[in-house]
Amino acid sequence: MARQSITLANQNDEWLKQQVTNEEFTSKSEAVNYLIKQAREREEYHNYVQMKIDRGLKSGFSTKTKEELLAEIKSRLNV
Repeated sequence: MARQSITLANQNDEWLKQQVTNEEFTSKSEAVNYLIKQAREREEYHNYVQMKIDRGLKSGFSTKTKEELLAEIKSRLNV
């Protein structure tokens, strides 16, 4: 595991200390790693959603009615 030295704003350091005191984490390092992991997962999800939005925008607009679209979706699901 890589070892890092970072400088934290006082309020962030206090928050991390409180998390350890409250036994949410066993150390400040564990808390920081958890927060970084959450940020990475959020970024991956954001990229996935953006890809879906881009794909939808590129597909163009439909001239079908909402009833036609619903029927098409149901037929795909074999409902």
